[in-house]
Amino acid sequence: MEPALHPLIAFLLISALVFGLALLWLEARHRLRPASPLRLSTGGWKVQRLNDNRLAVNGSVTIHNPHPRMEVFVPEISLKPTLLGRADLAGVTVSCRITPRHPDEQARADGYWFAYIVKGRKSTHADLSVAISAPEGTDLKGLLDTLWLEILWVNYGPFGRLQRRDAVLIPLRRPAPASPATAQWRQGDHCTVLPIRTHLLGSLDDPAEVLRHYAGGVFQPGDVLTIGETPLAVMQGRYHHPAMVEPSSLARLLCRVFHPTSSLASACGLQTLIDDVGPARVLCAWLLGTALKAVGSKGWFYRLAGEQARLIDDITGTTPPYDQTIVLGPAQPAAFCCEMAAALGVAVAVVDVNDLGRVKVLASSPGCDEALLQRALRPNPAGNANERTPLVLVRP
Repeated sequence: MEPALHPLIAFLLISALVFGLALLWLEARHRLRPASPLRLSTGGWKVQRLNDNRLAVNGSVTIHNPHPRMEVFVPEISLKPTLLGRADLAGVTVSCRITPRHPDEQARADGYWFAYIVKGRKSTHADLSVAISAPEGTDLKGLLDTLWLEILWVNYGPFGRLQRRDAVLIPLRRPAPASPATAQWRQGDHCTVLPIRTHLLGSLDDPAEVLRHYAGGVFQPGDVLTIGETPLAVMQGRYHHPAMVEPSSLARLLCRVFHPTSSLASACGLQTLIDDVGPARVLCAWLLGTALKAVGSKGWFYRLAGEQARLIDDITGTTPPYDQTIVLGPAQPAAFCCEMAAALGVAVAVVDVNDLGRVKVLASSPGCDEALLQRALRPNPAGNANERTPLVLVRP
């Protein structure tokens, strides 16, 4: 009987070797795929009210090349503005202008963006301006809410020609912070709950400042201040347009096995997870998860693929305008909670809540009563629509 074991062992060893080489090939192919080193960031945004029916929004963009040697062309760049408001915006007009501020070449007077080379470890800049106007008698202050500004630009170099699409959200109106006089507390299970309204949050917002500004006037020692995982993620800039995602064959194949309502059921959604944790981990998680599911043990794919597998929101999964983007879960939520609790003097938690009564505490500061959060948040006081109350204060 003993000699008969050797062919089986040899087969298993060879199979393991082939599988390991296949995983290495997947990882190498993923990491060596064509990519541009250029990074785009925006800042310095200011909203100026010229009169009741005219607004001017000004900011800047920086394009940085961290690569030590590669030179990359930026032959095209344009702006695509989208206004969000609370009524019909048919009469509102928007115009945009990009003014290059290259360090070594002067901008053209006509505003034309000429193809520019961003050399290794160099940067270039441009001023962005958006003019918003409406017919006489229109009060833009009460009409407009948010400007969603997409930056469409092309990277051209050894990797080929890549179309990039970034976006920044610029608030045009901000609600008043919560105060003891206006706070509308709700009774919960051995606690009271206060949903706190904010402006529509985005990557220009500092999470610490948002918590302090909107909730600082009402919280007191013993309270727990919670923030939704998606609002925190978008403030961290963890979203991108599906046009920025190039699905691999693995993503196109495996996405078909997920439930149609899952954010991993699209090739771009699953590719976002692959880009985050790597194709080898996703494939192994899928193989082991499928095998364990066949014997009645479910949910192992999400455990093995990592926390982001549960947190990624595909398009339509969040409030406009993020409903057209893929949003990842927040980065380092535990460290965020500890830092915010030390700065504010109250417990802080990052949560994921839905209308079905599901409450998941992603992270919380030390000493936070998570049982209290489960009771308080089960009715979903923040809502999932356009309430814009990403902060919820829980008081025992």
